[in-house]
Amino acid sequence: MHTGSCYCGAVRFEISGDLNPVQICHCNQCRKAQGGPFASNIPVSTEHFVIVAGEDQLSALESSTRSGKYRVFCQQCGSPIISRMDSVPDVVRVRAGTIDEPLDEPLDQPREQKIAHHQFVAFKASWYEISDDAPQYDEYPPK
Repeated sequence: MHTGSCYCGAVRFEISGDLNPVQICHCNQCRKAQGGPFASNIPVSTEHFVIVAGEDQLSALESSTRSGKYRVFCQQCGSPIISRMDSVPDVVRVRAGTIDEPLDEPLDQPREQKIAHHQFVAFKASWYEISDDAPQYDEYPPK
């Protein structure tokens, strides 16, 4: 079980099961929504993601007109919590920075934070250098 929350603590959630590797998105929308050089997302099945407090504090903004992608954030502090897409209704993309640290892992198996990939690197911030060895894709990764 993993827990997480927004900055002010009004919204809290739980994720059951293991976490998937982090996906880094460098598209213009993600950079604007996060206020940084990229968004760090962890895809989670909706059956493993539960809001345990503050559901009434969440607001959703559709990314662009009729896109079917919604960015969900805390009304109180503005922390981005998840994004969801109408085209993939059984998955939410949890903002990795909202998950509580340290992650609870067995002591004999230290956790190495793994990045699945970087996507939309063709649109990355000019002032940011990618310094890991994770795969990079100009747009979406191949399916």
